[in-house]
Amino acid sequence: MTPPYMDLVDLAAERFGGAVVAANDEFFAAKENLIKREAPVWREGEYTERGKWMDGWETRRRRDMPAGGDPAAHDWCIVRLGARGIVRGVDVETTFFTGNYPEACAIDMCDLPARATGRDFEAATWRELLGITALKGDAHNPIDIAQAAPASHLRLRIYPDGGVARFRAYGDVVADWNRLRQRGEVDLAAAEHGGVVVACSDMFYGSRHKLIMPGDAINMGDGWETKRRRGPGHDWTIVRLAARGVVRRAEIDTRHYKGNAPGECSLDACVAATDDDTLVVGSSTEDNGPWRELLTRTTLQPHARQIFDRLHDIGSATHVRFNIFPDGGVGRLRLYGTPE
Repeated sequence: MTPPYMDLVDLAAERFGGAVVAANDEFFAAKENLIKREAPVWREGEYTERGKWMDGWETRRRRDMPAGGDPAAHDWCIVRLGARGIVRGVDVETTFFTGNYPEACAIDMCDLPARATGRDFEAATWRELLGITALKGDAHNPIDIAQAAPASHLRLRIYPDGGVARFRAYGDVVADWNRLRQRGEVDLAAAEHGGVVVACSDMFYGSRHKLIMPGDAINMGDGWETKRRRGPGHDWTIVRLAARGVVRRAEIDTRHYKGNAPGECSLDACVAATDDDTLVVGSSTEDNGPWRELLTRTTLQPHARQIFDRLHDIGSATHVRFNIFPDGGVGRLRLYGTPE
């Protein structure tokens, strides 16, 4: 069973703005591989001047572990999160590392400015997020995190050495809304501000979460796409806005979707009386329901970035429902407005 926190954004992801900013050793494989978006791959028979090519972060063999050595000896790397947030769970993936994976790992956290450097890391107050925990080789290692505080950086410790293919840190963004409000209009749906796609009718070809990721979609696989609908109805997805606010402008990007873009779309919005997203998802769509029309059903063009700035003035909202008719794929959805 997939842990529920894996449905949250990966705060460490390279595509989300994360970066591996320091490591004590990366002799066999570079630290930057840890947060790549792609799944790790194996290249049979490929070697570098330092040894077997591996898709991950791999350190040399430590020699301070024999009798009389330091039992606490370990290697480490520091990841700057793409957005400050609260980590709910991690995946320390060791795929393809079989005889060279760490026996265990631990994770520390700190809260520093985004431009922190080596000296800042040395002076920082690091708090343990995860105590020493056993790892399996050639496997995903999902681990729950309890009672975390907001963090900007994570330090992954591996015991005593070895290789990790990918590191994922799933959690909730904690945005600085005092700073964001100074911008005026803000993308209230953006994942980097704390927006979350809480539900959708279907995501056969592409995950709903990609709709609000930073940057443009890089190809047809980097957006939300449903299967071909063969019956009545239409597909939809619901975004919980990063902050309650008034949506004034929508941007719907169908670039890369040339023969499979939706024919039309519309937007509805509501104010949820509770934090329970399931009540919004299951609410009525009839006239007496909570949804109010933000954008009338409108034609969408394939392979185009389209801006709609004549939205209905319905006041503030906490959730927006994006309807597509009848099905298809959309790369990105932006909902610009003013937060309360």
